[in-house]
Amino acid sequence: MTAAPASQATDASAAKITIASHSFGEPITVPPGAQVSVTNNDSVEHSVTSDTAGAFDVDIAGNADGSFTAPSKPGSYPFHCTYHPSMHGTLIVQ
Repeated sequence: MTAAPASQATDASAAKITIASHSFGEPITVPPGAQVSVTNNDSVEHSVTSDTAGAFDVDIAGNADGSFTAPSKPGSYPFHCTYHPSMHGTLIVQ
């Protein structure tokens, strides 16, 4: 049996985005409808806002945690931080 890559969530509890140094890190893969936890290790507020209107949007205060529900439709969902336009990431739903 081969282990799943670190960036792939094998169940809903493993679906996690960690924000550090104004970066979302590597893309993560989650199952449709998974609960995605977000940990913001920066001292400033960030958002995880889908580029696809209405897919997901959550604000996370500095040094805090939050979560959102991944879309139910499989696909690649680029996202950004509304407070820091240079921050981009990708959520892959499959």
